Amino acid sequence: MPRDISSLADILADARVWKLKDASAAPPRPVWSTGRSALDARLPGGGWPTASLIEVLIDESGLGEVQLFLPALVACQRAAIGEAPWLVWIAPPHEPYAPALAQQGIELTRLLVVRPGCAVEALWAAEQALSSGICAAVLLWLQGTDDRWLRRLKLAAEAGGALGVLFRPERHRFESSPASLRLLMTWRGGEAHLELLKVQGGRPGPVDLGGS
Repeated sequence: MPRDISSLADILADARVWKLKDASAAPPRPVWSTGRSALDARLPGGGWPTASLIEVLIDESGLGEVQLFLPALVACQRAAIGEAPWLVWIAPPHEPYAPALAQQGIELTRLLVVRPGCAVEALWAAEQALSSGICAAVLLWLQGTDDRWLRRLKLAAEAGGALGVLFRPERHRFESSPASLRLLMTWRGGEAHLELLKVQGGRPGPVDLGGS
């Protein structure tokens, strides 16, 4: 089962979670395939960039936004030498279904679910996890935040080498964002549709999610 952390103090009490790695010994930062060739082809490097902040705008939760990143989450755990890196989910809107995640290949003993009491605690937890150096990916669900916090999350992801993913409501699509990659995920006609709004070094526009 994933570890469900109700108190941020519980995380900080585990020194292994926040122990920083020696930056000089850090391996090259990889790019993780999305598992969809059509989407990989549109992303610089051919996949989700690590050490960066990705923003996913959704008109409602439960559209398959987690499925979009599952191949990368599985790959980053399997590629690790020794103990698998941590995956951290902060303020998910729904209870993670452990059997389905395990079937996909997620190592549940290295999955932390953080349930903060407010948005500020969620942002603080995300910043700490992203910069810790031992988290492969940090997924954060928020209703909204300001540009200052977005920049802090981006810098934390760059410092820790993590894949940072921020899910926010679609209404924020016309706001500026320091995220290196911004996507819009909507539900129309019984199907999920994905559009790249901002791609540093790539081409924005709709993406066919049916591509394998």
